[in-house]
Parts: sequence; structure tokens; C-alpha cells
Amino acid sequence: MGISFVSTNQAPAAIGPYSQAVKAGSFLYASGQIPLRPDGTLVEGDIVAQTHQVFANIKGVLAEAGLTLSDVVKATVFIKNMDDFGRLNEVYGHYFGDHKPARSTVEVARLPRDVQVEIEVIAYLGE
Repeated sequence: MGISFVSTNQAPAAIGPYSQAVKAGSFLYASGQIPLRPDGTLVEGDIVAQTHQVFANIKGVLAEAGLTLSDVVKATVFIKNMDDFGRLNEVYGHYFGDHKPARSTVEVARLPRDVQVEIEVIAYLGE
């Protein structure tokens, strides 16, 4: 099956030496998305506004690979302040609905560009 790389203009370009996502075998490993718009500008504002942009970016990367949020099997959420967990969780639930991938949520001291949230996902490509 090999490895291939996913790149789209529907999400911000990588801000370092990595790919937006990598297809390997039956899975897509998407790099963490922060609340940058596809043009590279930062979404200011609270955790809700930033999380909505993160999901827009994730959806863009998934779409480039022919996938949707329904194909996500695992999400890892990095949050700057666990006090924002409830509001982040509401936005997260809005996007995933009844689809409930496995998830880890970790409070971190700092994220790139001093944002409040970063989310990475793993999606199933199928056979």
C-alpha cells in the first residue's frame, strides 16, 4: 500500500517540516490543527471560536483524502486550560454528533502561536 502525503489549500499549510496528513495502509494520520485560517491568519477569540476553526481545518484535510469526520477513529485534543473543557466539548460534540471516536484530552503548558487548542485525528480509509 505504501505511504502518501495529503496536502490541501482548505487548511493552513504546515508551519514546520511535516505534512498536513499521511496515508499509511488503511489509515490517515492527520497532523494537529490549530486555529489558523487557510490563509495563515490566526483566529483570535475564545476557545469556542478557535475550536470551530480547528474543525474547519480538519474537515478540509479529511475531504482532500476523500474522508469525513465519520471516518475518524481517534482524536487527540491538546488544550491550554482544562477550565475550557466544557465549552470545547460542546463544539466537539456538535461536529461529531452520534459518531464517537476514541479520544484523549491533554492540558498543555503552551501550543504553537500561543493558541488555546490543537486537535489531531486518525481516520480509517477502508480496505
